[in-house]
Amino acid sequence: MQRRLDHLEPNRLWELFEDICQVPRPSKKEERILAFLIDFARANNLQYKQDKIGNLVIRKPAVAGFEDRATVVLQSHIDMVCEKNEGVDHDFDRDPIKPVVDDGWVRAEGTTLGADDGIGMAVQLAILEDTRIQHGPLECLFTVDEETGLTGAFNLGKDLVDGRILLNLDSEDDGELFIGCAGGVNTVVSFENKRVDVEKGHRAFRIAVTGLKGGHSGDDIHKGRGNAIKILNRLLWNAQQVLEVRLSEIKGGNLHNAIAREAFATITVPEKKEKALPGLFKTLGDEIKNALKVNEPGLNIEVAATDLPGSLIDPDLQKKLLNAVYGCPHGVMSWTPDIPDLVETSTNLASVEMSDGKITLVTSQRSSLDTGKQDVADMVASVFTLAGAQVEQGDGYPGWEPNLDSPILAITRKAHNDLFGEEPKVLAIHAGLECGIIGEKYPGMDMISYGPEMTGAHSPDERVQISSVKKFWDLTLEVLRNAPKKTGK
Repeated sequence: MQRRLDHLEPNRLWELFEDICQVPRPSKKEERILAFLIDFARANNLQYKQDKIGNLVIRKPAVAGFEDRATVVLQSHIDMVCEKNEGVDHDFDRDPIKPVVDDGWVRAEGTTLGADDGIGMAVQLAILEDTRIQHGPLECLFTVDEETGLTGAFNLGKDLVDGRILLNLDSEDDGELFIGCAGGVNTVVSFENKRVDVEKGHRAFRIAVTGLKGGHSGDDIHKGRGNAIKILNRLLWNAQQVLEVRLSEIKGGNLHNAIAREAFATITVPEKKEKALPGLFKTLGDEIKNALKVNEPGLNIEVAATDLPGSLIDPDLQKKLLNAVYGCPHGVMSWTPDIPDLVETSTNLASVEMSDGKITLVTSQRSSLDTGKQDVADMVASVFTLAGAQVEQGDGYPGWEPNLDSPILAITRKAHNDLFGEEPKVLAIHAGLECGIIGEKYPGMDMISYGPEMTGAHSPDERVQISSVKKFWDLTLEVLRNAPKKTGK
């Protein structure tokens, strides 16, 4: 393997991150990365244990002089979001991620990097391996399938860890300490994909909406980014009104927790109105581009002739689908009144696809309030119910209530001040973290979440700032060195 990161500092941390990049680890396909972690534990003579779903804990005893300290749990998730740019040849089930150093950052070649949460994993492994670090008893917890439903945390074995102090290494903002997060739920809708024959005297076109930033549906939902599905649907809805456009295929987005950055459709139009189609799409497309020119300068809308499809969506279904998607809310619904600039409730129109005789749309809702989460989820459900779709809502996941009197917060805040000479921001986050679920499984768990500076998570624009990784590492070591002493039972 050609090393690309071995000149970065902390050297061993980056070496381990690059090793992690060589191991495919899509959500729900974590067998190889789990084998990698178990091999690592065995090579370093460390005890390990797994629960029934695959979550793994690796234990390291206290170093000399720190035996009286409380056990600290370092936690990250082992799966990664698998997204690639259009035209990139990459098989996430087999191919390694190719990291690239780029002007003070590390990114990947045309794919997600997996620093979310590969960097957290690398920190854990570097600490487990290094005998010089000062710390008490450690438990490194590696959870599975965080990105597609937090199922690892939901099924966490209740006796897997002993510690009651947890450092969640899965945040993406340097200088910020998180002590709370939103809860979430998915609302999935489906239509029976009724098909009809293609009408005579029609021409076919492929519509592509690409070049959007996408991003995390929690961290980035407030940044005014475009949603490719909503943009495509707006084009189709308008073309349907004046050009008798018929829809054959539609696909957009991918993951429930990512903002859709690409969407595609195959349509037909009567020959007599064929010449008007490009002009309509250009006029409306230019309006959309102008509205998003600051936040989405790369937005691209292409209209290209293609072969006639074998069939079309039933015209009545087409109208219901396009109307429902147009009416479906997307974005910030409310802001937290007592915490400046924190989203309280949001919803994300995440994906649309056609398969197995169905048209399926996945949406996700988040809120720091259970009532807010359910309200917007029901709002989405009602729109699609009116259109005749089948609607399913999951159980969702709980939020994490902030505790400003947290002992580990005080330790981490002081460590940050001592190391960097500045006060960290103490915040709650609109994204979902595993802390809320872990806190339910292990009552009394004192938790904090932090990480390096990361942008573009869940998209091929994902990158992590090299200098902030060093700070992330130093802060973690300082927190471990100052972990509290054990208390009597």
